[in-house]
Amino acid sequence: TMQPLRRSIISHRAAFAPVVSVNPLYAPAGAGWGMVAQRRHKSTDALADELVSACDELLAAGKRINWVFLGAPGVGKGTYASRISKLMKIPHISAGDLVRDEIKRGTELGARMSAITSKGQLLPDAMILDILKGRVEKGIEEGERGFLLDGFPRTVAQAEELNKFTEVQQVMNLGLREDILVEKCCARRVCKECGKNFNIADIYHPGDPPIVMPPLNPPAGCEDKMEQRKDDTEEVVKARLQVYKDNSVPVEEFYRTAGMLTDFEIKSGIPETMPRILKVILDIVRSTPK
Repeated sequence: TMQPLRRSIISHRAAFAPVVSVNPLYAPAGAGWGMVAQRRHKSTDALADELVSACDELLAAGKRINWVFLGAPGVGKGTYASRISKLMKIPHISAGDLVRDEIKRGTELGARMSAITSKGQLLPDAMILDILKGRVEKGIEEGERGFLLDGFPRTVAQAEELNKFTEVQQVMNLGLREDILVEKCCARRVCKECGKNFNIADIYHPGDPPIVMPPLNPPAGCEDKMEQRKDDTEEVVKARLQVYKDNSVPVEEFYRTAGMLTDFEIKSGIPETMPRILKVILDIVRSTPK
């Protein structure tokens, strides 16, 4: 039985609010910046409210919302998926988090996974599919109304196996320049106490428009508890990106041929990107047959 619908726009707004950190070297001068930021946040709030309503209508009609976010390591799949899933009232399932949890728990499977990922190699399909299938089936039993999956599938074979135990309806393919991906990956940090993810990269690349991505810094309570993933070194990150590129094009074509794929290029930080991606997702949800 699907869980009852609940309107919770205010709580979603709070969870969805972007963390803004502006580098004074390239922040707009004067009070104009505050007005621009305020208008942007109002736009994001309005789109968020519309997405909540559109998803409520879809779910009220008995439809499930099974989405996938694709993109290279470090593109921000987890950040955007976790925020957007709250608005869509579906759980965010990260294949990477499932793997890291298995490793952290010290299981035999986790030890084999750690030995592979520490070298920058992809895990065998069977390993990921096993834990992912268990998570999806558990969600169905508990009445979850869908999922937003990120970090999987990475190969056509994985996509085909995924279709055997669940139906994927839409796929967002997030893109970002490779040099920025490397910089972002090497700057990722995790709070070893609360488990939240942060990024200390302060990115500014000139252009028209410039690419501006302020850091996502931890709050005071987490500052001295930051740790870097063992596989977030430049050498391993570049190896992961090459492996990803070798496999990603066929997966993108697999979903594009099925009419499910939407490409979305990230060109700025979270506050600027959020209204753009919300608008794209809102249009897709509204066009879904009831």
